[in-house]
Amino acid sequence: MKRLTALLMSLALALGLAGCSAPSSLEGVDLDNALVVYFSATGNTEEAAGYIAGAIGADVFEIVPTDPYTSEDLNWNNPESRVSVEHAQKEADTLQPVPLADATPDNWDSYDTVFIGYPIWWFEAAWPVESFVRANDFTGKTVIPFCTSASSSIGESGRLLAELAGAGDWMEGQRFPSGVTQRDVEAWLDQNGL
Repeated sequence: MKRLTALLMSLALALGLAGCSAPSSLEGVDLDNALVVYFSATGNTEEAAGYIAGAIGADVFEIVPTDPYTSEDLNWNNPESRVSVEHAQKEADTLQPVPLADATPDNWDSYDTVFIGYPIWWFEAAWPVESFVRANDFTGKTVIPFCTSASSSIGESGRLLAELAGAGDWMEGQRFPSGVTQRDVEAWLDQNGL
């Protein structure tokens, strides 16, 4: 019985990981044509994105909603705030994609590696990032998610984005604290051979 249980658990784990390639090391990732894409609601993810781009010499693209989020919009403690209403819509599967000022970076096809950063909202990537992923073809690209959060882990956010994209080689991501430092980012890059 123990063998059968172990076999079933192994099978469940394998099936759960099948939709998202997530090697634990980034060693060997080509950084010659890299782009750092990010959405930042309060500036934390922007800082992390800037540190990554500076360390590897990558281009940067900011995901900007056509209707930017205000501090009142981001108050998740208020059930009437924009993010709370959108979260309820997401839970009901009625949330429309967040319109973006520009959905596709210039020369998108020329990038081989894409770092994609976002804050964690309800254990997922912030919704504008989903709009970006829907709008672009990740075929042939290595994608490295990263997030910022005061307390939540990166969780399943990278896997969910990979499923949404339906293409690309999505790697295991990294969570940085809200007060991310250049040292945090450089340590992660060094640890992964970048």
